[in-house]
Amino acid sequence: MSEVAIVGAGLSGLVLARILQQHGIESTVYERDASRDVRGQGGSLDIHEESGQVALRAAGLLDEFRRHTHPQGEHLRVLDKSAHVFIDAGAEGGRPEIDRTALRDLLIDSLDPGRIVWDSKVTAVAALGDGRHRLSLADGTEVTADLLVGADGTWSRVRPLLSAATPEYCGISHIEIGVSDAVTRHPDLAAIVGPGVLFALSDGRGILGHGGDNLGLGISLRVPQDWVAATGVDWSDAVAARAFLLAEFADWAPELTDLIRRCDDTITPRQIFALPIGHRWDRVPGVTLVGDAAHVMSPYAGEGANLAMLDAAELALAIIEHPGDLETALGKYEAAMFPRAEGAAEGSAQGLEMCFSPESPKEIVHFFSSMAPAD
Repeated sequence: MSEVAIVGAGLSGLVLARILQQHGIESTVYERDASRDVRGQGGSLDIHEESGQVALRAAGLLDEFRRHTHPQGEHLRVLDKSAHVFIDAGAEGGRPEIDRTALRDLLIDSLDPGRIVWDSKVTAVAALGDGRHRLSLADGTEVTADLLVGADGTWSRVRPLLSAATPEYCGISHIEIGVSDAVTRHPDLAAIVGPGVLFALSDGRGILGHGGDNLGLGISLRVPQDWVAATGVDWSDAVAARAFLLAEFADWAPELTDLIRRCDDTITPRQIFALPIGHRWDRVPGVTLVGDAAHVMSPYAGEGANLAMLDAAELALAIIEHPGDLETALGKYEAAMFPRAEGAAEGSAQGLEMCFSPESPKEIVHFFSSMAPAD
């Protein structure tokens, strides 16, 4: 195999490159960002024992990962808009938390210099026949690949080679906010969130996120797709953005709205998109997808990053297991990935409905209570 081209230096692309590198298989990761630090990578991730940790073990990075996890990161708090606490409990469920940036940096640092080609935006992909594909980059460079892997997320440029499916809006928009150095500067805010995961839910909206030294939160609402633009808010104006959000959550307890009132000045609106549940494609020689490119789903089951890493690990191991027989490797990978992703997508859709039902947080409280071990 003379050229493995991986489009995207997210978690899935990096895990794939790392495992292939360990086994002496050359690959190149093409990433549109100019450098690793050009944009934020989001908040905290819980890495599951049966998926994300399996991938990190295959990559030889599990021990290093554990050194970066958060103490008490699996703690869970569920509240309603009055700040009534339904659940406030620690957990040892095999899902330690880590900052997404720390995990990505760990993977980047594990790769040989030059493995990632930064500032390489893919502008077009084309099939050349015999399973080979050509990537056209924004700087005019063209790359020919014997294996092309789309690890390029929700709006993948590689996906159309395999599927006509496009992600659809899930009905939820959220506004990302954060509180830096919260334990020292705002201990009351750190306490309301707790050291782990927060679900503050009522009336089809919520404040969700992760605690720790730096709070990473999403102000989430069930609203039409054009809502962000229709508000007329200049989201780069922190004062105006806070005032708008405080008005939207005017009937929420001040302990919760203080998270908005005293958040950092970076306030970013986002929309939640997902591919159809059960998304799959017929086998096309020389190309496949991993992670969100294959099965982007809502984040309300915590599966996306974990599935992305497991996809990458299983693809890499299939390639290693079938040297010189790429189509058998790709077929094996996809046959396992499709049903796994479908189940996770169903769970994510159910999680969304539990979080944003008119009676929330009733359903999510019942869900977590039913999972608690008996005394």
